[in-house]
Amino acid sequence: MSQDFISRLYSNHKEKDPTPSPRLVCDAAIGLLGLLFPELSNVVYSDSKEFEKAYATVKNEFYIILSKTCEQSTEKVDAFYSELPKVYDLLLKDADAINSGDPAAIDRHEVIRTYPGFKAIAIYRLAHEFYKLDIPYLPRILTEDVHSKAGIDIHPGATIGEYFCIDHGTGIVIGETVEIGNHVKIYQGVTLGALSVDKKYAQTKRHPTIEDNVVIYAEATILGGETVIGDGSIIGGNVWITKSVAPNSTVYYKSDYHQVSSLIK
Repeated sequence: MSQDFISRLYSNHKEKDPTPSPRLVCDAAIGLLGLLFPELSNVVYSDSKEFEKAYATVKNEFYIILSKTCEQSTEKVDAFYSELPKVYDLLLKDADAINSGDPAAIDRHEVIRTYPGFKAIAIYRLAHEFYKLDIPYLPRILTEDVHSKAGIDIHPGATIGEYFCIDHGTGIVIGETVEIGNHVKIYQGVTLGALSVDKKYAQTKRHPTIEDNVVIYAEATILGGETVIGDGSIIGGNVWITKSVAPNSTVYYKSDYHQVSSLIK
C-alpha cells in the first residue's frame, strides 16, 4: 500500500464529521429498548434506584451522541424523552396488533422478545422521533441497522398510526413520505414506494397513503404520492397499484389459467 494512499485515507479521517459511529448509536437505542421492555434486557435490577440509574445512564449516552451531532442537543434529547411515554404506549399497541393478527403468536411477550417485525417497528418509532427533531444521520443509522438484520426497510420519515402489524416482514419497503393509518396489517415483500426516483421530487409527497383498517398481502407493490388505499380495503398478493383504491375495496391478482394450462401442455 503506497504512502500516498495511506495519507489520503488519513486525510479523510481528519475531515470526517463528529457523529459517533453507527455501532455506538445503535447500542444506545438497544439499551433504551431494554429499559422499555424487560423481554429485551439482560439485566435484573435489584431495586427501583438501580433502574433509575440505568435509565439516567442511557439518557446521558444520548446527550453525548447528540452533542457531537447537532446543535441544541440538550433540548432535543429532553424533547425526545418527553415523547417516550407516547412511543412506549404505541409500541405496546403494535405488539398487541401483531399478537392478535398472527395465529402462531403465543402472547405479547413472545412478540416483543422474538418478532423481527416488532423490532423493526420499535426502532422505526424511536428513529421517527429523532427525524421529527431534524437530527441528522441518527434516524437512518437506526433504521438501516435493523433493515440489514431483519430485511425490513422503514424510512424514519414515514408516518405510521396505532396498532401497526407486520407479519413475517422480510422484504418490506416503506418510503419516506408514506402515511399509514391505524390498524393496518402488512405481509412480507410489500413495497410502498415512489413512481419516480428523480432527485427533483425529493421534497414532494412521493409515496402512497394507506388509510385505516387496511390489509396488504405478500409481494403487493403500491406506488405514488397521489395513491390512496381507502379505509377497510384488502390488497391481495402480487398486485401492482399506481392509482387510488376506494374504501372497502378488494383488489387481487387474477391469473390467466387458460394461458397457463396451454403452456403446460
